[in-house]
Amino acid sequence: MADLIIGPALALGLIIGAYEAIVVHRDVSVPTHRFGHMFHALILSVIFVFCSMNVDFVFGLLPAIKAIPILGSALVFRIVIGLIAAIKIHAVSKVIPGAAMTQVKGLSETWFHSLLIGALIVAAPYLYPFIAGALPAWLKF
Repeated sequence: MADLIIGPALALGLIIGAYEAIVVHRDVSVPTHRFGHMFHALILSVIFVFCSMNVDFVFGLLPAIKAIPILGSALVFRIVIGLIAAIKIHAVSKVIPGAAMTQVKGLSETWFHSLLIGALIVAAPYLYPFIAGALPAWLKF
C-alpha cells in the first residue's frame, strides 16, 4: 500500500479551503448562502486535496479507476479531480435556497474563481515540495 500524506494534505486542503472561504465573500453576497457554501467548500477542498496528494492510495482503494486507460495516470486523475472540484464549487454556488430567491443577484461564484481553486487542487502535490520546509514538524505525517 502507498504511503499516505495526511498532515500536508490536510494543511494544503485547509489553506485552499480558507482561500475559497475568503474569496466567496466577494462572489456570494447572501450571508446564509455564503456560510453554507464556505463550509461545504472547506470540507470538499480537504477531500479533493487529500485525493490529489494520495493518488496511489486512492488507486489502491479503487483499483477499477487505475484500470481505465487514460484515467489510470496520476496526472490525468489529478486533473479530473480538479475539474470535478471546479464544477462542484460552481454548481454548489448556483444552488439557491428556496424558489422565492430566484431573482436575487450575487449568489454564485465566477468560473474563473472555480477553475482557480480546481487548479490549486491539481497543483497541490507539485507545490508541496516547495513549501514542505515551511510546515512545522508536527504536521509532516
